[in-house]
Amino acid sequence: MAHWTSAMGAAQLARLLNSQQDRPAGPGTRRPPAYRALADGIRLLVLEGRVPVAARLPAERELALALSVSRTTVAAAYEALRTEGFLESRRGAGSWTAVPAGNPLPARGLEPLPPEALGSMIDLGCAALPAPEPWLTRAVQGALEELPPYAHTHGDYPAGLPALRSMIADRYTARGIPTMPEQIMVTTGAMGAIDAICHLFAGRGERIAVESPSYANILQLMREAGARLVPVAMAEGLEGWDLDRWRQVLRDAAPRLAYIVADFHNPTGALAGENQRRQLVEAARSAGTVLIADETMSELWLDEDVEMPRPVCAFDPAGSSVITVGSASKAFWAGMRIGWVRAAPDVIRSLVAARAYADLGTPVLEQLAVNWLFNTGGWAEAVDIRRGQARENRDALVAAVRRELPDWEFEVPRGGLTLWVRTGGLSGSRLAEAGERVGVRVPSGPRFGVDGAFEGYVRLPFTVGGAVADEAAARLAAAAKLVETGASGGGETPRTFVA
Repeated sequence: MAHWTSAMGAAQLARLLNSQQDRPAGPGTRRPPAYRALADGIRLLVLEGRVPVAARLPAERELALALSVSRTTVAAAYEALRTEGFLESRRGAGSWTAVPAGNPLPARGLEPLPPEALGSMIDLGCAALPAPEPWLTRAVQGALEELPPYAHTHGDYPAGLPALRSMIADRYTARGIPTMPEQIMVTTGAMGAIDAICHLFAGRGERIAVESPSYANILQLMREAGARLVPVAMAEGLEGWDLDRWRQVLRDAAPRLAYIVADFHNPTGALAGENQRRQLVEAARSAGTVLIADETMSELWLDEDVEMPRPVCAFDPAGSSVITVGSASKAFWAGMRIGWVRAAPDVIRSLVAARAYADLGTPVLEQLAVNWLFNTGGWAEAVDIRRGQARENRDALVAAVRRELPDWEFEVPRGGLTLWVRTGGLSGSRLAEAGERVGVRVPSGPRFGVDGAFEGYVRLPFTVGGAVADEAAARLAAAAKLVETGASGGGETPRTFVA
């Protein structure tokens, strides 16, 4: 019986290996043998989760041809990985990836660091802030007071509590997009919303156009659903969306869905202008593509003079071409797993019907808490607290990174929760690995791309400030030094494998 659960083709593995970048070796720097560099490259892909554990690797001859190296080099690399515990083999079954005993399984997404590890590790992996008290406590207390009538029911509301659906619809109407409660479904966070949309519209093998880079967890969700991701490159810096590229991809690839974050894009922080939004909707409508507009960051402008454009759905108010996803998780608290979908009533009915085979509904108490916040004005005050926290953290982190890592390049976004940083020619994957050794957890750029793109980037969230931001930047500088000197991993002076 085979011990592998998936397979990695030679061409795909070669692309991932060749995407890894590093600075050229300086004078006097000893390069490792080719087999060692190849073994280190595969090990790094496993540790990052970009090659799954228990994935069958290509045969030695196939990989050698794809990388234009000798079969002996591949055989020696595989043997080194077996010795280190990153590869297992069995005659007749091939070789598959593994992790050594005692090592944690690598994550495919950006899950939060366990609270018990926070004392020794600065977590820059999760773009989420602590709850804006006292509003969380007040909201839960208010929800408990309103709970008794609901406790006398079965508690399953597949479309969401009627009161909350009506409140969310009213909020869209107040923003200039007339909306009925029948156009709203409450979900378990934005991830639950997008998962439901993908399953309804895009079966296995369907194309989904995505920004490149894009939010890592959504990309992984779509991969797990069997989608074929079609990346559309973002413009440089904070310019955002290249409309010519979008029109070409939508026309040529004819994707069933397209996913965008127009409001303080994750990870770049770009804000789409009103004309960009209009043209994106027009291009999607012309191509017959349904546009998912993720507006979970829409209330997180950090500079007072930011003028927010109209929502993407303002250019498709009936919801036939644009499905909008919102959430309480970023603007309020990640522990409040309440999201919502705004779409045409028939789309909402289909989503609700499909939900009967998924999670049946969203927790009632949390819905009541969010509804209490909307009703009492607590939401606005809590989000204002959140903006203040994020603004202070952004400014502290920007100053610290500029001081400790002057070669790193970025543009400061005017909202959102993330800074997208070019790492001065260093491998983001190796920085992430070295960061774990010096006490700072940071996601590398390839997590936010397709097929190994953005190796020269990392994402830094606005989740730490003050002295912690200073220490985080100092630890990142220490990690960068390890990468520069070739001491970022195990074995002999690991460098990036280049075929």
